[in-house]
Amino acid sequence: MSQADTHRAIETVWRLEAPKLVAALIRVVRDIDLAEELAQDALVAALERWPTAGVPDNPGAWLMTAAKRRGIDLLRHRQLVERKHAALDGDPEHEAFTMPNLEALDDDIGDDLLRLIFTACHPALSTEAQVALTLRLLGGLTTAEIARAFLTAEPTIAQRIVRAKRTLADKRVPFEVPRGEQLAERLAAVLGVIYLVFNEGYAATAGDDWMRPALCEEALRLGRTLAGLMPRETEVLGLLALMEIQASRSHARVGADGRPVLLLEQNRALWDQLLIHRGLEALERAGRLGGADGPYALQAAIAACHARATSADATDWTRIAALYARLASVAPSPVVELNRAVAVAMAEGPAAGLALVDALRDVAALAGYHLLPAVRGDLLAKLGRSEEARAEFERAAGLTQNAQERMVMLERAAGCAAG
Repeated sequence: MSQADTHRAIETVWRLEAPKLVAALIRVVRDIDLAEELAQDALVAALERWPTAGVPDNPGAWLMTAAKRRGIDLLRHRQLVERKHAALDGDPEHEAFTMPNLEALDDDIGDDLLRLIFTACHPALSTEAQVALTLRLLGGLTTAEIARAFLTAEPTIAQRIVRAKRTLADKRVPFEVPRGEQLAERLAAVLGVIYLVFNEGYAATAGDDWMRPALCEEALRLGRTLAGLMPRETEVLGLLALMEIQASRSHARVGADGRPVLLLEQNRALWDQLLIHRGLEALERAGRLGGADGPYALQAAIAACHARATSADATDWTRIAALYARLASVAPSPVVELNRAVAVAMAEGPAAGLALVDALRDVAALAGYHLLPAVRGDLLAKLGRSEEARAEFERAAGLTQNAQERMVMLERAAGCAAG
């Protein structure tokens, strides 16, 4: 194996093993920064050793052993320094440094990732901090990569992560999976963060690109990991199904020129059938476990209707409208109502959809939401009300921060003006 091949192998191994390594180390040392430091030291050891000795058969175990040895050395040194300081200060009340039991790293670590996911998404942190810390610890992304992904300055992301770690330490947040009612509350936050990351990759809110595939892949990886750790949680399966099916359209959602391709205009031959199969399977499992009416499962069921249709014309819009109505009853939101209006327009005609959209025009939560005028413009255009449609598309273009989306809206406005 060439040196370049070895470095690529190390990169792959690191991406797969780093979250498990950090999670196991946090369980023992109870310090996120120290755990990351020990994991990084293990990576450095691999970079020094593997190019000459070769990649070991079990690289994860090798990295864990290296981290443990480094941890023992580092913590013994820290223990020695603490003793000296205590002796010099002559303070009999000085709290002795307690050496963590690093041998415990050899124990079963099956739940460590789960603990890490719930810790990173702790309600003591803001959503922005949860996203940054989750991607840092579980996504294996560097601070620079997270900053690029969210079009934010690297120092801002770095400060966000530092503050998140400090908050967890100050509040002495236990590194554990919550139980009972707390589990449901925290699981909702975990799923929300993962879906937020996926959505930012699926339809970027800002920037020059319509999609950011790397974020979709990270969210999918986290979703698959969570589903593997919690195989009987129906909403976990629902979210996984939703992301698998939506991700199946990735290659059809962007044209060769980088422009967005709307769902009805996509070449369905480009949809990834393996991802669709995985999504439908996860949705079926959620249903068998009694979770068909969960918010994520219902959204996945809507996505499944599109996935099963052989063409846009063959789509069962009546069923999709009914699913949106069900979703609005279990998880009401103006955005769900807007989507329901689109489905109703497809099932019953644009006038029926427009009536529902018009009822949302004064909803404060949608005041700056560009898809409200975009949908209204589309329905007005279908009804032949071109001048009103043009104004709505121009309004949508002014609200979106995504360059590709803005271009599409302006083109549609120009099309209305041309008659």
